[in-house]
Amino acid sequence: MNYLGKILPACASFARELFLSTSDLAIMRASSGRAGVMQESRKIIHIDMDAFFASVEQRDNPTLVGKPVIVGGRPGGRGVVAAASYEARAYGVRSAMASSRAYSLCPHAIFLKPRFSVYKHVSRTIMGILREYSPLVEPLSVDEAFLDVTNYIGKYRYASRIAKHIKATIKKHTGLNSSAGVAPNKFLAKIASDMNKPNGLCVITPEQVDDFLLPLEVRRIPGIGSVTEAKLLRKGITKVSHLRAKELSELEQLFGSRALWFYNICRGIDEREIKLSRIAKSVSVERTFPEDITDRAVIDQKLTDLSEELVERLSKKSEVARTLTLKVTYSDFQKITRSKTFQGSFQDSEHVYQLSQELLFDTEAGSRPIRLLGLGFSGLENNEQIQTTSQLPLFF
Repeated sequence: MNYLGKILPACASFARELFLSTSDLAIMRASSGRAGVMQESRKIIHIDMDAFFASVEQRDNPTLVGKPVIVGGRPGGRGVVAAASYEARAYGVRSAMASSRAYSLCPHAIFLKPRFSVYKHVSRTIMGILREYSPLVEPLSVDEAFLDVTNYIGKYRYASRIAKHIKATIKKHTGLNSSAGVAPNKFLAKIASDMNKPNGLCVITPEQVDDFLLPLEVRRIPGIGSVTEAKLLRKGITKVSHLRAKELSELEQLFGSRALWFYNICRGIDEREIKLSRIAKSVSVERTFPEDITDRAVIDQKLTDLSEELVERLSKKSEVARTLTLKVTYSDFQKITRSKTFQGSFQDSEHVYQLSQELLFDTEAGSRPIRLLGLGFSGLENNEQIQTTSQLPLFF
């Protein structure tokens, strides 16, 4: 197997592991309006790490900073480039390029073997940070993800402020730069994140969609590669505006079954929602605190509030729970969970609070600052399916 054949499955495996289960959360969808002003209520952020593998290597070895670094196969073999630092990209080196070609373009580059276990660890930290701002996170790979922050703006007031805060938090906790795109949908957000790399931020409001989109070269559109671009060039289509001028029937001749997709996106229309790996049969509540807390009395009060809210949410489901999970995120974004499962079910909020205290005792909360506290029920079962011979009284 060649080097590319080894790298791609590894990256795909890492990406799959990043998909975490979430509670039952409805994803808001907004209705479409005229081209350029649609889905106005949606606020999507795309975060893309800058030259991820190479940047991790430069971070871990400061002597590499400012030098062309290529992560991938050795230039003497049949390997390919997994990632190239921006110093190497200045010479025309790109990901997926043959290492021999990269060497001919930049013979003084430093070639390094990938350290996938390290990248995986850093990626988990990054995805954890993203989930502090919204539970609606869709990792696309180890180094990029979408977030829907529509209903999670809170104190930030604007999605652009969340994006800035995310970038700063990632930098603080990983030492790495990232670029962000903010837009009304996934298609526009992804394009926006690529506009001002590295360490960039691009915001597209609904009113700005046409001004941003129409002048773009068609190769900027995801799904249009070099072969399709050449085909479009022969038809005189070089800009998105040219593509929009075509009737759907004309696009069908060019793109076949993909015609409707291109017809919509050249108008800035993309109704795709954030894809979660799966919807867990669970219910949970959590709180991220404005300031890290260590006061045990404050933590206890938060647990009381969370216990009451969790029980209230479960009551609306006509289900009973078997497992209680406590989630704690420390000030350095390290996450831990503690769980307890019963043969019966939980009885009331006081019962939940008492059990959460037992779980909390098995953490460093109180002696170590925490930024987030959460409680969740899992193993839910329909109340009608529970046998009445259960040892513990059923809550619902």
